[in-house]
Amino acid sequence: MGRALIIVDVQNDFCEGGSLEVTGGSAVAQRISDYLTDHDYDMIVATRDSHIDPGTHFSEKPDFVDSWPPHCRVGSEGHKLHPNLVVDLDAVVDKGFYSASYSGFEGVDPWGRSLDALLKLKGITAVDIVGIATDYCVKQTALDAAHLGYTTTVYLDLTAAVNPDNLDLLKASLWVAGVTPKNS
Repeated sequence: MGRALIIVDVQNDFCEGGSLEVTGGSAVAQRISDYLTDHDYDMIVATRDSHIDPGTHFSEKPDFVDSWPPHCRVGSEGHKLHPNLVVDLDAVVDKGFYSASYSGFEGVDPWGRSLDALLKLKGITAVDIVGIATDYCVKQTALDAAHLGYTTTVYLDLTAAVNPDNLDLLKASLWVAGVTPKNS
């Protein structure tokens, strides 16, 4: 039984000063790095929003539900993982090249392997999920992990939310889906 850490979208554009900043993003990057000094995993994977031309996902007049300001364009500074995230990664999975994409399980590594395939190759049966944003990409990655049969935990203190006032509702929806939301 292997355990993996999935670090969701801890990228410059989602941290303070980025084009779609989430309050606390830079601090979350540092807390994840600090957490890993005392915790071992069989595999550590990062996901990245990696947009080339995601269609209506980008908007000059975003609704912040289905459309967003341009962010995480491949090759930009905003696309890069945040410098506070100092981690030895086993893999990076990119998602959202030509459409909206919230779950890390929609992405692929540079060789076209899905996150699910990478986890299975390593014999992973349990995942801990951290990153940005709790209420969007972290949530969707966790829901997909549970749906695929992984024992799934979200460490809320190692995430940053777009709408932190909605975390109680988010926790309830995770519980119902078989995901354990807790602090590290």
